[in-house]
Amino acid sequence: MRSRYRIHEPQAAHFVTSTIVAWIPVFTTAARCDLLIQSWLHCREHKGLRIHGWVILDNHFHAVLSAPDLMQVMRDFKRHTARQILNLLQAENCAWLLHQFEHFHAVHKVQSERQVWQEGFHPVAITDDEMMVQKLDYVHNNPVKRGLVAAPEHWRYSSAHVWCEGVEPVLRCDPWR
Repeated sequence: MRSRYRIHEPQAAHFVTSTIVAWIPVFTTAARCDLLIQSWLHCREHKGLRIHGWVILDNHFHAVLSAPDLMQVMRDFKRHTARQILNLLQAENCAWLLHQFEHFHAVHKVQSERQVWQEGFHPVAITDDEMMVQKLDYVHNNPVKRGLVAAPEHWRYSSAHVWCEGVEPVLRCDPWR
């Protein structure tokens, strides 16, 4: 993964954003969103990923993550989920999306015919509790600000459910400290 963004504080949690090329709406079904969830679970179990907050929207996700080597985890995560998304789209006969990934394929990506994710993930180190609260508020309120739901806990693919009584979250969060 080529990126001008680097992690300078490897021990810190980071606010990250990953976007589908050309902001194409991919995460419009539960099956497609579940691909990301399953990949995060795999990274948690096998790569030391800690998930502190997250939201999946139609063409991007935001998360607050930490890992012993977050750059490598994100590279592997995006590579794996790109393959999974392409496989799922082929199984769904979703030719228009596959064509879009061919069309928006970066010229320098010579080892593949299609590109799913934009390069980079824009890591921002979380330096204190105030910043963590601010980033989690941003993550959880993103679907509300976009007019998709009235309250953060109404969005299924978000960690806002973790703090709601009687609601089973899709993916549990790890404590920050």
